[in-house]
Amino acid sequence: MDNKKLTASNGAPYYEHQDSQTVGARGPVLLQDFILQENLAHFVRERIPERVVHAKGTGAYGTFTVTHDISQYTKAKLFSQVGNSCRMFARFSTVGGEKGSADTARDPRGFALKFYTEDGNWDLVGNNTPVFFIKDAKKFPDFIHTQKRVPKTNLKSATMMWDFWSLNPESLHQVLILMSDRGTPFGYRHMHGFGSHTFSMINDKNERVWVKFHFKTKQGIKNFTDSEAVKMAGENPDFAQEDLCKAIENGDFPKWTMYIQVMTEEQAKEFRWNPFDITKVWFQSDFPLIEVGEMELNEIPVNYFAHVEQSVFSPSHLINGISFSPDKMLQGRLFSYPDAHRYRVGVNAHYLEVNRCPFEINNYQRDGFMADSSHYRDKPNYHPNSFDDIKPDSSYKNFEYELDSNHVANFSRNENDDDHYTQPGLLYTKAMNQQDRENLVNNIIGSMKGIDGPKRDEIINRQLCHFFRANIELGMKVAMGLNINIDSNMMNHSK
Repeated sequence: MDNKKLTASNGAPYYEHQDSQTVGARGPVLLQDFILQENLAHFVRERIPERVVHAKGTGAYGTFTVTHDISQYTKAKLFSQVGNSCRMFARFSTVGGEKGSADTARDPRGFALKFYTEDGNWDLVGNNTPVFFIKDAKKFPDFIHTQKRVPKTNLKSATMMWDFWSLNPESLHQVLILMSDRGTPFGYRHMHGFGSHTFSMINDKNERVWVKFHFKTKQGIKNFTDSEAVKMAGENPDFAQEDLCKAIENGDFPKWTMYIQVMTEEQAKEFRWNPFDITKVWFQSDFPLIEVGEMELNEIPVNYFAHVEQSVFSPSHLINGISFSPDKMLQGRLFSYPDAHRYRVGVNAHYLEVNRCPFEINNYQRDGFMADSSHYRDKPNYHPNSFDDIKPDSSYKNFEYELDSNHVANFSRNENDDDHYTQPGLLYTKAMNQQDRENLVNNIIGSMKGIDGPKRDEIINRQLCHFFRANIELGMKVAMGLNINIDSNMMNHSK
């Protein structure tokens, strides 16, 4: 087999790859050594801005196959019949840490899926938890700041985190999940995934239902304890990356079963809580899981940067038959996610291999950094026109509906929806076993011991009130672990 020639970026072959061009053996380097310039210039630009959240992650390609009929709920072609399948890409990640942080840090895990369907790419961008810390995207920058670093010291701060959580009781449900062993999953293969938000499905009769997406791991749930996670962070901070890669390389392809929960519009009006509140779950006893299909990951990308680092996901990337809901967090993400990727990767990120729809893209977007005209060449860049064959298809018209109100205001996210304690209490008493509860309490105590400064007692007492409101036993055990004397005022506060 003939060897390939070494070339510069313009395709011109060259020979001198290791030695710079100089004036004499020990003389100065010449500016005309363009190979030196090109390689150094490209090298210092190899990194792009890391994601503000979900910076560290791993990814794999795979296949999604429909195993059960849900065509009564959605007209999406993917779900039109059992046996349909499509290629897909999944990216798992930690949320708060930087790109070099440890895979086993206590943190939620991102669970982002991209389905390459004939009706376009569908992104389901969720987490390994069914709920989140806040219910309005307006609060998101403040919340994430508390998960990052203190501006002065550039250190993580338990004080900052617990101060925010104690002032936002809507966070309690997610905080209890985070502080349980679910906050330190054993890699990415052994955790469930959730779309988290409420979405909608629309069928061929133009009927709408509300849905939540669940992905149950077929490998079984497995978590680290806090001490195991800390130990692994020191021994192998890339544990989750290595675990996924080795499993796929060995042919042990990880699988998840996809389910949906369905709520009718009538049921939504009668639901005890706001069904679009991402800090709440829908009880499976009331809205049982409906099996849909199976996803299997079976291919590690050939280049991590090109495929995993440059992959972009957005909840706005939906397909016909799947749509939005009034979830305030979801509505905010519809803007912030694509905006983040336009900044981080570029306005033409959707043409990269990992993000590109493999079927067709026909629109009038042109130019910008890294524009690739190979698919549109000299076609018109305006619509309507007399020259191309692109025609809007009326069968893809948006779902039309009436709103309950036309009154515009900054409505309080907690108005008539301030029960932040029932579901966390049930999580503690019903969903967790005795060992789970013990580990949760110990993890909370270990984290809250890091609270310091002049507001320490105020922050701790405020958070303890939330624990008491969720469950008296939980509050008492945390207080005892922190050597806090419980007085009648605190008990009265927690009623």
